Amino acid sequence: MRTAGSTAGAPASKDTPGGWRRLQTALAETPAALVARKAVFLAILLLTWISLKPFQDLSNPDIGELATGREGLTYASFGILALLALGLTFATHSRALRSFVSPWFLALGAWFAMNVVLSQDPVTSAKRLTLMAAVMLGAACLPLLARSRDDLRNLLAIAALLLLAACYGGMLLAPDLAIHQSTDVVEPALAGNWRGTFGHKNAAAAVMAMLVFIGIAVTRSGLVTVGLVIVALSGLFLIGSEGKSATALVLAALAITGLFSVIRSFRGRFLLTLAPIFVINLFSVGTVVSEPLAAMVRALPVDSTFTGRTDVWQFAIDALASRPLTGYGFSAFWNNVTVRAASDDGSSWAGYASHSHNSYLDTAVTLGLPGLVLVLAIFVVAPLRDVMRIEAGGRTDPLAIMFVQIWLFGLLLSCMESFLFDGGDPIWVTFLIAVFGLRYLARFRSA
Repeated sequence: MRTAGSTAGAPASKDTPGGWRRLQTALAETPAALVARKAVFLAILLLTWISLKPFQDLSNPDIGELATGREGLTYASFGILALLALGLTFATHSRALRSFVSPWFLALGAWFAMNVVLSQDPVTSAKRLTLMAAVMLGAACLPLLARSRDDLRNLLAIAALLLLAACYGGMLLAPDLAIHQSTDVVEPALAGNWRGTFGHKNAAAAVMAMLVFIGIAVTRSGLVTVGLVIVALSGLFLIGSEGKSATALVLAALAITGLFSVIRSFRGRFLLTLAPIFVINLFSVGTVVSEPLAAMVRALPVDSTFTGRTDVWQFAIDALASRPLTGYGFSAFWNNVTVRAASDDGSSWAGYASHSHNSYLDTAVTLGLPGLVLVLAIFVVAPLRDVMRIEAGGRTDPLAIMFVQIWLFGLLLSCMESFLFDGGDPIWVTFLIAVFGLRYLARFRSA
């Protein structure tokens, strides 16, 4: 996707700064470079969506150890691809990449650095931060690997179709590895739910929901047949996964996006974005700190424990109360049994959970309340400002609307799932691409 920093023309003498820049740009536009850009784009997206461990055998009691054993290869893969993406985009899109050297991003980086030093498990925090940095770099470069909006649309469509082919192919050829079974070690009650290449039906549902938005954008931008196929296949898979939350949030994101066309002010849209997030958290996490709220939820025809999440939320809130400012360190709470044990009184299974099923609560527990404020500023307020700038510049199109829908869906899903800053998590990376895409469209002209 071209930005205002993109230039083209015959290379001048490389002895001058401008000539050297034009030479770099010319080299970046060679046939080999263009093929490499497409290949790296698809590699990053498919590594994220399909991963290095697709079709896991969830009946294997050693599944956790097997996944841990692949961490080194995952780190190396994301690191190499991120560096390749940077090398392929920096010459032509240096201004776009340098736009991240801003007060809020610098403050977040400084807070992460301090958080690692103060972490209850500095080694784990530093290791996971390295992976997160590589993933964020790759996600920041990914939209820039496309030469135009049409090219970006085409590459997203190809990646989506490849993922769908893998998921449906897995169900046909190895259904025991692509559909939850009653023999699954952890959650046998999910038997029959589709999961495809993913390790859990919730992840499959969330990514399929995001593919619905991609399919809609592809359809609206001219590739009608391809787009409708993506919408139909991803929508069917979403239903087959029985991802009720993801299905409801797809409709919510579409509704909010539609209301954006009616409510034009920043304040109105801010309230429209924040209100559902506040309400969902109030009547979910809020029930463990307020008995009146809990009583209201118990009176509704729903599971008032949210399938056991209330125990985890209570455990996380109690832990946060002990370290509200610094948190326990990036990835140093749920990923470290020793740290969790210090906060566990042994009264429930919550101390053994892998996350709190709420990205905002997890962020506060790991990064502290100041970290949560920074995250809200960067991933809630800033993208909304970008939406306003895109509209003011007359650059609203199906691609921009797709980014808005994925961003809104991610914010809403964060109330029920934990994926923010979770390494190469497919939901997190897709959400990042949408946020960064909005940033580029708001600040730079694109072809």
